[in-house]
Amino acid sequence: MEKLDRIIEARMKLKSRFEKKMADSPSIADDKPLGTGPINRHGMPQLPAGQTETVKWPVLDLGYHPEVSLENWRLTLNGEVENPMVLKWQDFMDLPQTEDTSDFHCVTTWSKMDMPWKGVRLMDLAALVMPKETVTHILCYAYDTYTTNVQIEEALKPDVLLAHTVYDAPLELEHGGPCRMVTPQLYAWKGSKWIKRIEFINANKKGFWEERGYSDTAYPWRNDRYS
Repeated sequence: MEKLDRIIEARMKLKSRFEKKMADSPSIADDKPLGTGPINRHGMPQLPAGQTETVKWPVLDLGYHPEVSLENWRLTLNGEVENPMVLKWQDFMDLPQTEDTSDFHCVTTWSKMDMPWKGVRLMDLAALVMPKETVTHILCYAYDTYTTNVQIEEALKPDVLLAHTVYDAPLELEHGGPCRMVTPQLYAWKGSKWIKRIEFINANKKGFWEERGYSDTAYPWRNDRYS
C-alpha cells in the first residue's frame, strides 16, 4: 500500500503540472476535427479523416520480431528524471494495472475499434521516476531498434498504456508482445512495439519514422501524417 500511495501522490502532482496542456491538445480540444461517425469519449469523431475501419489487425513493423522472454525482459526509465530505474517483468506486473478500451488508428489508413487492453499507464511509470520540470518529450526505444518520440502532455494521458494483454490474452509477439505502448489519441506508430526503454528528454528528438518524414505530432483528427 505504501508504494501505491506514493504512486498516486506522484501521479496527482504530474496531472496538475500537465493538466492544461493535455486538455488543450488537438485530440481533445480541436474545434474543427476531421472525421466521421459518432463522437468518441474525447469529443472527436470516432473515425478520423482518411481512415477506414477494419476488423482485422494488420501486422506492420521493421521486419524483425525480437523474441524476449519474460525472464530477460527489462524496461529502463531514465533521462531527465529524479529517480531513474530498471524494471523487471514482475516489478512491472506489481504496479497498478489498468484496463481500457480504445481505438487504434494506423497511419496507413486503417482503424481498429474498441480494443480492450490491459497494462500499466505511462502516467504511473512517470510517477515512479518523476520527470524534471524541463521535460518536453519522451523517446521510446524498442527491442527491434525502433524509436519514436511523443510529447510529454500526450504521453501522460490516462489512456496511454504499456500494454501486455489484449482481448483477455497475452499480447502476441507479432503485435509487440510481451509489452507495447498504446497511444489512442495519436497515430499508432507512436506506440512502440517491444518497448524496452523510455527516455524523458528536455528537447524534441526525432525517432525512426520522424527522421523519414513522418509527423512529430501525429494527430489523427488533423490528418497529421507527414511533416
